[in-house]
Amino acid sequence: MNFLAHLHIADKCHSSFLGNLLGDFVKGDPDKLYPLNIARGIRLHRFVDSFTDAHPVMRDAKSLFPAKQRRFAGIALDVMWDHFLATKWSQYHNQALRDFCQCAERDIATEQALEVVSVPQRYKLMTTRMWQGRWLESYRELDNIEFALSRMSQRSERMQLLADCFTPMATNYQQLAVMFDDFYPNLLNVSRDFYVNSGN
Repeated sequence: MNFLAHLHIADKCHSSFLGNLLGDFVKGDPDKLYPLNIARGIRLHRFVDSFTDAHPVMRDAKSLFPAKQRRFAGIALDVMWDHFLATKWSQYHNQALRDFCQCAERDIATEQALEVVSVPQRYKLMTTRMWQGRWLESYRELDNIEFALSRMSQRSERMQLLADCFTPMATNYQQLAVMFDDFYPNLLNVSRDFYVNSGN
């Protein structure tokens, strides 16, 4: 799952927005680095990624890609799942997507200020661009998914095949949409259970 899904899941679990966004940027034991609420958000992020990566729907989705692209298919699918969530947003949240994103941005800034925590520089750069560019809202348009993958593929030479992953996703769009509809409600349920139990 990518940024929008992590924030949506955080909201549904009443978890820290900041912690759930930090999940990709923090290594090691978060309890040694952050207050409990943020550390629990980081652990929720890690659970979501682990559960998603191991789920049969990911295996089936990756099989739609040519063999040489499967190494990067998981990254591409994470962005595509955000696209489906954005396009079906009203099914999963009663707040408009734009309003949700603005509230999340404000809540994260407030949480960071109140907790007086230090965050990685990479996180600062990424989230600044994300909020200013309104990436999460832009994921509703399929062209922006292609652009996002192209942008990500330019980070290093070994990532260049990532841009090519857009074509099989566009070709199998309806099949992937059905996979998302089958998988995401299950992910929400297990994430809630994990978060409740992780507080014990």
